[in-house]
Amino acid sequence: MKRVLVVDDDPGLRQALGLLLADAGYEVTGELDGAAALKRALGDSFDLILCDVRMTGMDGLAFLRAYKAQGGTALVVMMSAYGGEEAALAAIKEGAYDYIAKPFRPDEVLFTLRKAEERERLRLVVATLRAQLDATPAARALVAESSAMKDALALVARVAAHPTTVLVTGARGTGKEMIAQAIHRASPRSDGPFVAVNCAAIPETLLESELFGHTRGAFTGATSDRPGLFEQAAGGTLLLDEIGELPLPLQAKLLRVLQEHELRRVGDSRTRPVDVRLITATARDLASEVAAGRFRSDLYDRLNVVTFHLPPLSERRADIAPLARHFAARLSKRLGRPLTLTDGALEWLERADWPGNVRELEHAVERAAVLSDATVLAPEHFQVRTVGTTGSDSGGRSETLAQAVEAAERRAIAQGIAAARGNRREAAQLLGISLRTLFYKLKQFGIE
Repeated sequence: MKRVLVVDDDPGLRQALGLLLADAGYEVTGELDGAAALKRALGDSFDLILCDVRMTGMDGLAFLRAYKAQGGTALVVMMSAYGGEEAALAAIKEGAYDYIAKPFRPDEVLFTLRKAEERERLRLVVATLRAQLDATPAARALVAESSAMKDALALVARVAAHPTTVLVTGARGTGKEMIAQAIHRASPRSDGPFVAVNCAAIPETLLESELFGHTRGAFTGATSDRPGLFEQAAGGTLLLDEIGELPLPLQAKLLRVLQEHELRRVGDSRTRPVDVRLITATARDLASEVAAGRFRSDLYDRLNVVTFHLPPLSERRADIAPLARHFAARLSKRLGRPLTLTDGALEWLERADWPGNVRELEHAVERAAVLSDATVLAPEHFQVRTVGTTGSDSGGRSETLAQAVEAAERRAIAQGIAAARGNRREAAQLLGISLRTLFYKLKQFGIE
């Protein structure tokens, strides 16, 4: 039961508010002046305080200032029949959560208190979420200084407790999987598994078996029964990344799973119940895919219940400096040496475009740290040159780390395919990667 302290020198109003709040399920305590209320509020534990502005002795604003200065944590709502908007602004400036003008309706008071409770609940969830993520790699995409990321974290707190299907959109590298992890960690399913799969990284012929499982003998090579990713994520969360790449036949099967909460393994004649929260992510515009006939409209409606859109890093530049500091601090532990960035380096990073978004920024900080012996990174450590095969500078053109890595990967994969005379399985072995990863890279780089 939430505890409320009502502070007002009008005994009739105190009594009326006491009855109203008690009927609404609150435990109510009353005080008639600011000095007595301050002693009571600091010596006891309250969730909410309703306080009049004009009182004899210590008035409401003086009470509010003293209470906040001495570490009071309850949310304070001020009340007054005087001053209007000016008084409200003064109260909020001093730290009040909200302001109610007298005379007020009972439902107005209750609505204001419920709003205050919800805000406090969200604040605690977000604080818990940040504390959980601070020790994990997921924190790299959830530094929230920009209004877009603060809004995203607040929405995480709102939807995490509910089994609602979530769609996360945004360009590659903006942190879509990190948002999915955050939702999982803040949800009642946090003790269950978090399973993520990139639908674009699995060949279409294998995707159905990967998602839904198969029985022994269902196809060549199926030597035993095998649960799919839906079953592996039972009791937890399944993230289907790049959902826009899912072939139309599998879209129909996915829709059935969402509607019936059961699935059928490849080659099986019976259905199995499935208990999993589904989160999907995509860099595509699914509405346009629906219009083009490449994505089912009924599945889109089913997935698009709550949508997070993560803008590119170029549109949330307030996050760049804190992200760079965060990456430097993490690298400092890995490299075993102090690592900081100059103001000039941070300004240089904030001006850059970062088409690869958060992932590219992280790689850039790592490359600058690894390729230098510096403990303080300056702008010159980030100004990487593209070097040709002869070792000469390629026209002095600057290249980002993401572009350099992509070019190196593209060359290595092409050389591996050539060395294996087109045998993809042999090429994957030569390259030291899985066949699934090779298929994904071939598609990503457009290599035939």
